[in-house]
Amino acid sequence: MPKRHLQASQASPDVVIIGAGVVGAACAYYASRVGLSVAVVDRGPVAGGTTGAGEGNLLVSDKEAGPELDLALLSARMWRDLARDLPREIEYEAKGGLVVAADEATVKALRGFADGQRAAGVEAVEVGPGALRELEPHAAPDLAGGFLYPQDAQVQPAQAAARLLAASGARVYLGEEVTEVLRTPAGAIRGIRTGRRDLLAPAVVNAAGTWGGAVAELAGVTLPVLPRRGFVLVTEPLPRMVRHKVYAADYIADVASGSAALQSSAVVEGTPAGPVLIGATRERVGFDRSLSTEALRRLAAQAAALFPVLAGVRVLRTYHGFRPYLPDHLPAIGADPRVPGLLHACGHEGAGIGLAPATGLLIAAALTAAAPPLDPAPFRPSRFAPPLA
Repeated sequence: MPKRHLQASQASPDVVIIGAGVVGAACAYYASRVGLSVAVVDRGPVAGGTTGAGEGNLLVSDKEAGPELDLALLSARMWRDLARDLPREIEYEAKGGLVVAADEATVKALRGFADGQRAAGVEAVEVGPGALRELEPHAAPDLAGGFLYPQDAQVQPAQAAARLLAASGARVYLGEEVTEVLRTPAGAIRGIRTGRRDLLAPAVVNAAGTWGGAVAELAGVTLPVLPRRGFVLVTEPLPRMVRHKVYAADYIADVASGSAALQSSAVVEGTPAGPVLIGATRERVGFDRSLSTEALRRLAAQAAALFPVLAGVRVLRTYHGFRPYLPDHLPAIGADPRVPGLLHACGHEGAGIGLAPATGLLIAAALTAAAPPLDPAPFRPSRFAPPLA
């Protein structure tokens, strides 16, 4: 048999990051800013997984008060800074989010939800039917009201990942699947192996998105990351008729649900290029990539109910991807005490683009034993370790 050719890295980096999506790119960016040398490896291209299939949501509006909202608020501030530092191709838009309600009972429920968010630092402004029509003239005329969230924003996710990665100065190895996580005789991390090379480093960050569980398994630990499929519709280019990121109140419940069944709730937004993006569905079907006509039908109907003007608009294409889901709806961020030198930054489900900067900052702090920007305990990867007998 021919001997496999392996290349050892000529100069070992301080950390190897597995995953070139937006979370991995943010980890690389903030690790480099604290003086660490970084290598990034991915089985595919930059943003080839969940990031490339996302809408670019940077949301605080859909999160109740708690650890994930704290992470989202920090990230929202960081994205504003990144928008000044990175090229404009990331298409950062501070458009704001608008959560709408079909009836007074739902408005009341949103009011209670917003009260809890305000206590955590969220800006939430109640809008009645008249104000809502001023904010979104093409929205359905019978909506009972809603809440405006000025801190919600959007980026072009693939560009954001690519520009963060470029700004990090990391060495990037694309099209190379990690086949082994290398460990010392004592069990500590000493690098990774692909089909083409060994990358030796004292620290490895698992930012592999939906494949985070498989990477954890290579390192000898369990992390129960599951894929949760979602579809997006893309319309023909249109004049700007949707001014904010607009979604129905039941989207919040879908985000928090652990159901494996198909769930859908319209999220409608315009883009600088003209097409309107329509999400979002959620279902746990493994890595099944087949087209779901039921999911697409539901999205189209729900979007037209929110914006009747869309009923006659052509959908040019659809796309779908897989969100990396963890059972408690919180990402795994930080060092894994089960394997010295192993860190995780995955399991963000549909919020990875929005949460990426704060995740990168937490990882950089963990790598350098610096004070973290917020309490990392709720995100500790070891919370999924089986209990000791």
